Amino acid sequence: MRKLQNEELNRKTIEEFHHSAKTPVVIVLDNVRSLNNIGSVFRTADAFLIEAIYLCGITATPPHREIQKTALGATESVSWKHFTKASDALTELKENGYTIIAIEQIDSSISLTSFIPEAQSKYALIFGNEISGVDEALLPQTDSCIEITQFGTKHSLNIAVTVGIVVWDFFNKLTATK
Repeated sequence: MRKLQNEELNRKTIEEFHHSAKTPVVIVLDNVRSLNNIGSVFRTADAFLIEAIYLCGITATPPHREIQKTALGATESVSWKHFTKASDALTELKENGYTIIAIEQIDSSISLTSFIPEAQSKYALIFGNEISGVDEALLPQTDSCIEITQFGTKHSLNIAVTVGIVVWDFFNKLTATK
């Protein structure tokens, strides 16, 4: 057993990434404070060929040294756009045929393990602030809400971890249907 060398990983160039078929998912970050979390989300989006990231409210935008620390160049491969208000981002996504899903714990949320994305649909996944989560005022604009079932005392995961779990799950479920 041995670790693979970088040359063996079949990494795409940024140009190849831009021309690759994308996973029909847009990640919406609403008022995310941590620049390290934002950078981590870019890296996850790159890993799973996500269409774009919408950075909303106080969520910082590239280029920024602290985002770059964890993004490791993914801000160059993954498309992104900034919106002053997340509601404007959701309106644009809805007009473009995306199913809007908040990742949040609410009274009618669906467990991530139970949610099956439809192969021909496009999804926008909203992740909220590290402390307060997805803004409750955005919930009427959503089609549904997914939560990651948790069993400990915190019932709260770091946003970068949450994005990784949800995007990996979506990617696997969508590619399994191809």
